[in-house]
Amino acid sequence: MGRTDSSILHVDMDSFFVSVELLDRPELRGVPTAVAHETGRSVISSASYEARAYGVRSAMPVSRAKQLCPSLVLMEPTYAKYRDASRTVMAIFHEFTPLVEPLSIDEAFLDVSGSTKLFGPPAEIARRLRATIRERTGLPASVGLASTKHVAKLASQRAKPDGVLEIPHAGTLDFLHPLPVEAIWGVGAATAKALHARAIHTVGDLSREPLPSLERVVGRASAAKLHELANGRDAREVRTTRIEKSIGHEETFAFDETDAAVIERELLRLSTRTAERLREHGAEARTIAVKVRWGNFETISRSRTLAEATNSSQRIYRTARELFASVGSDGRAVRLIGVRAEQLIPEGQEPEALWSEDEEWRAVDQAVDDVRIRFGSVGLTPARLLQPRQDVVDPRSLESP
Repeated sequence: MGRTDSSILHVDMDSFFVSVELLDRPELRGVPTAVAHETGRSVISSASYEARAYGVRSAMPVSRAKQLCPSLVLMEPTYAKYRDASRTVMAIFHEFTPLVEPLSIDEAFLDVSGSTKLFGPPAEIARRLRATIRERTGLPASVGLASTKHVAKLASQRAKPDGVLEIPHAGTLDFLHPLPVEAIWGVGAATAKALHARAIHTVGDLSREPLPSLERVVGRASAAKLHELANGRDAREVRTTRIEKSIGHEETFAFDETDAAVIERELLRLSTRTAERLREHGAEARTIAVKVRWGNFETISRSRTLAEATNSSQRIYRTARELFASVGSDGRAVRLIGVRAEQLIPEGQEPEALWSEDEEWRAVDQAVDDVRIRFGSVGLTPARLLQPRQDVVDPRSLESP
């Protein structure tokens, strides 16, 4: 039996990257602003609500954003500041409850059912939480409260900007059913189109659709999940640890790239970052995959399952390089490239082989990790990665590995 109070909170920081930048540039408050690199293929990382009024959105090309809002002011991303602000915010969450499930750098679920004796009812906790975040960081946050994670997340989106919205357990269906079917988690453009073809336009329509009929539209597994969510049922609890299914990075070039040396250098960078994240998570990967998007937007992926799981930077890079070579680029221009580690298992779970190809690199990786932990991003890095990177534009990919 599920909970009957609104003790699950979804906290989402408002225009997080923009809000952090505005702390240092208060003169831009009230002005349409966005965080992005000002290069030909840059995309918007975060947009202020003033910019959103013009239709500017995250992941939108900067060129399109400037067409919609000619007065848009761009601010260069500074990810070290975002990470610091995120750590402070997450620490505040833990002051109110130990049951915190981070979803990204700027949002998390909180279970406050065990905190009411200390801090009052959930709605009071939400208000105190927002006030504490604002007082300590100067940043705005929106909070949704509900008896399920799914509804709490929907509520936080409708509380924006800088608000609180509580959905009582008894009012769950009254809140859900008027919403467009696209509001349901798992309903993307293709699923929405299929549902609309069956005259299913709202969450209420979805909840009333017979399950056998819904299965014919979206398949048995998806039908069951969507039907449960549309009827306000979501048994998921707040988990303090999340098991990553995969870890990886990808980046887009400023201009379609044909230089093999540049592409291999970026494969090394992506492989290094992926391996470091694996080691940070205490995980190893059984499978390595690469993703390539050509200049004509054709996209392909290749993967290889290894003889032994790894989190070695060199093993991942060599595998990624071989996979890219197997694609047979034939000099074709590359628009995007990515490296991903899949089939993750806890580090050390597999018995060690009598002789491992990774053995000689483990000491090197350990030394690099030790220096990075002690000195941060100014630690050790392969010499090939010290070259300028004007050819890469994805803001997140411009962080040092």
